[in-house]
Amino acid sequence: MRYSLFGMLVVAALATTLVSAQDDRPASPAGSAAVEVGGKFLPGPVEPVYRGGKWIEIVYGRPLRRGRDVLGGSGSNYGKIAITGGPGYAETPVWRAGANQSTRLKTEAPLVINNKRIAPGEYTMFIDLKPGAWTLIVSSWPVQSQHDPKNREAIWGAFGYTSDKDIVRVPMTLTKLPFSMEELTWAFTDVTESSGRIAILWDNDLAMAPFRFEKGL
Repeated sequence: MRYSLFGMLVVAALATTLVSAQDDRPASPAGSAAVEVGGKFLPGPVEPVYRGGKWIEIVYGRPLRRGRDVLGGSGSNYGKIAITGGPGYAETPVWRAGANQSTRLKTEAPLVINNKRIAPGEYTMFIDLKPGAWTLIVSSWPVQSQHDPKNREAIWGAFGYTSDKDIVRVPMTLTKLPFSMEELTWAFTDVTESSGRIAILWDNDLAMAPFRFEKGL
């Protein structure tokens, strides 16, 4: 009987540990999308190796839909769940287009978006959500590593965002998907040696904005 009780205690302890581990998993996992451009495939010891490329990366948090109409609503309520994260949360003027820290664009290559040059470096990205009209924003706002409401020099998510640091705004092309994406996803599409598209997918919405590489890349 003593051993049976011991075994039950061990099983109970393991179950508690597993539940705790599951509870520790972030509600919005970290994600990234990346593309390498401007290089060439050169002969390697076994197979060709891509050399001389420059990386473009989007780093973001990946909220899950969890049965919500995240990008629905009408009029002034359009996209409120995406912008606020849900009832009881503060509203922001634009959408962080992710979760947790602000969404960041890191580029080693000079880009041109809506005829505006984006020099190599790190930037923040947001989306101005309007029914049928999304606008991608590339901004110079620095990012907080942890949320500090008193810090006015950097932002967390889109809290404290102001448009004075906008570098470029570009309208996005909107498409309805024939399926629903559970986890918010940023991606690079239609990438060539001279151009590509930045895309975001969530629920059954796909929004894209074109970019091109500055000559001389």
